[in-house]
Amino acid sequence: MLLLPRSPVVAVVGPTAAGKSALSLALAHALGGEVVNADSMQLYRGMDIGTAKLAPDEREGVPHHVLDLWDVTFPASVAEYQKAARAAVDDIAARGRVPLVVGGSGLYVRAVLEEFEFPGTDPAIRERLEAELAAAGPAPLYARLSEADPEAAAKILPSNGRRIVRALEVIEMTGAPFTAALPEPKPYYDAVQIGVDRETAELDRRIADRVDLMWDSGLIEEVRALDRLGLREGRTASRALGYQQALAQIDGELTEEEARAETVRATRRFVRRQRSWFRRDTRVTWLDAASPTVVEDALAACAAAAR
Repeated sequence: MLLLPRSPVVAVVGPTAAGKSALSLALAHALGGEVVNADSMQLYRGMDIGTAKLAPDEREGVPHHVLDLWDVTFPASVAEYQKAARAAVDDIAARGRVPLVVGGSGLYVRAVLEEFEFPGTDPAIRERLEAELAAAGPAPLYARLSEADPEAAAKILPSNGRRIVRALEVIEMTGAPFTAALPEPKPYYDAVQIGVDRETAELDRRIADRVDLMWDSGLIEEVRALDRLGLREGRTASRALGYQQALAQIDGELTEEEARAETVRATRRFVRRQRSWFRRDTRVTWLDAASPTVVEDALAACAAAAR
């Protein structure tokens, strides 16, 4: 086991299907580490196949934390995630182990690693905006956001009603742009951030293979079971990659072939957004996940950061 002069938090980030889980297991064995999940959809109980959540027997004895926190009806809360993830990081470090924050949800990674205070909520404003969303769809709300805060609108998909509502809620509560509520990066932990990526054609192939594996491993059965637990009522969970398409297949709106193909397309679009988010951060050391020396290179980055 490699002993670092001090034990920073190690973050393993990057796009979906690049190989974050495999690298995190190798680093955990080499550093004496434990994994803290930073994949927003892996926070939901029962969402296993479609999120590529490692099963307990796939974790190679490495403890994994901050998984399966919420029912599928629970709307995602980065603030609640932050509390749980930081508690796990602090506990791991207090036991002399190395916390490995692993995932592709950029805002969740940032919420752990940086000074990041979240604006509160106003139930009345939220309820009114969500009623508008249900009645008219996201387009008019997105137009309003584009006028009030063009910078925030540029970072949110026009179809992402949940995030549009949240941005408008904060603007109405604070009287300031939503982007003003997101502070400039200031470290909360000493951390080394390792980004893993692959050549685009290879990553596209891996995404297609992953989607095929999801369906072949029983995604439709998983979604049927979650549907009985209220998946459709979950504002966040029901829109997850693969789950939205699986529901459409169950409803007869898409054939299986169409549902698979749309999941591949949606995942590739999501990967472009992940890359855009993480590549803006100059503190991330990028590695080729396909390199035979990727583990050694990651350990070298950890050692250099800990000096």
